Amino acid sequence: MAGTRAARIDPDTVSWYEATARQRVRALVDPGSFREFLGPTERRMSPHLPLFDLPRAFDDGIVVGRADLDGGPVLIAAQEGRFMGGAFGEVHGGKLVGLLRAALELKPTAVLILFDTGGVRLQEANAGETAIAEAMRAIVDVRAAGIPVIGLIGGRAGCYGGGGLIAGTCSRLAVSEGGRISVSGPEVIETNKGAEEFDSRDRALVWRTMGGKHRRLIGGADAFCADTVAAFRHAALDLIRRAPTFDLATLDAEQARLESRIARFGECRDATDVWARLGVNDPEAVPAMDTRAFDETVSRVGDADHDAR
Repeated sequence: MAGTRAARIDPDTVSWYEATARQRVRALVDPGSFREFLGPTERRMSPHLPLFDLPRAFDDGIVVGRADLDGGPVLIAAQEGRFMGGAFGEVHGGKLVGLLRAALELKPTAVLILFDTGGVRLQEANAGETAIAEAMRAIVDVRAAGIPVIGLIGGRAGCYGGGGLIAGTCSRLAVSEGGRISVSGPEVIETNKGAEEFDSRDRALVWRTMGGKHRRLIGGADAFCADTVAAFRHAALDLIRRAPTFDLATLDAEQARLESRIARFGECRDATDVWARLGVNDPEAVPAMDTRAFDETVSRVGDADHDAR
């Protein structure tokens, strides 16, 4: 277990999208409070990547540990999207699952997961898929124990594949303009269905289908953040305070919300059609809105999805 000794990063100025996993963690939590589990000096690396002649990382692309957030103890995991797209492998997934299981004993105020992942590594597919399932089960156990699990999404890799499934089991989610959430990534859809179905090079299409603004408008995320660590810190503290109780009534309400969403938007062909049905006055203007204007739009629309979570 090692402490972080790097210089303090200003959370008001550092870009969440541009920052590394460790920079996000150091700037997000209370100064000097982060203590890392299984850090790089432990050299817990993937045993599989050398078989494919691929480089390894000493932390296998995920930072896990404990810290204080506004004085309250939290456990935190941050994926490094710059290493293999933050993809899940055996060690990477094991560290996340181990952190979640530790929460049942340590009883933190919350568990924070800083998603930045393209999904599962093809080179470690079976181990990665198993880790996804184990992480989802562990989140359910943690939430059932009364500990909220908050997901923060705004990195380069987005939150795709199994990461998108894990995010769906979190208590609350915060996302920025740069964040994307989806089970299938743009390239995966294009590879299997063709560019006519989904053009992965059409950035506007990608962002209005999977991007943070779209997810916030339809209730798939609970807070929208500017691209600063300070904004994500504020959102995390707010979401911890208003995390829902995890019980059958909550699950029934969530199921009803998802069924209502399908009934309401199932015939829409584009995100702008969805936004129009939500009552957004000028759907075409949504992508260009700054954070304040977008928040005002969300408040004005007042869609019930935002309160159901």
